[in-house]
Amino acid sequence: MNAKPLETLYSVEEAAKKPGGVSKFTIYAWMSRGTLERTRVGGRVMVRESSLLKLLQQGSERQSNPRKNGASHDE
Repeated sequence: MNAKPLETLYSVEEAAKKPGGVSKFTIYAWMSRGTLERTRVGGRVMVRESSLLKLLQQGSERQSNPRKNGASHDE
């Protein structure tokens, strides 16, 4: 029988330390907007490591791909 390894779960406080020191309120805001998936374990709100890594990956892709030709919304 092939058992999958359990995924790492972080508390909101632990997750806040991972992306370079955002506040726990930022983590809650990301969850409220649907930007970051939440997981409930008992009564606690937890963050899956895969969800956090996905969010960080998307953020780094946005920073490395600035708008083409410097276009803005005002044009």
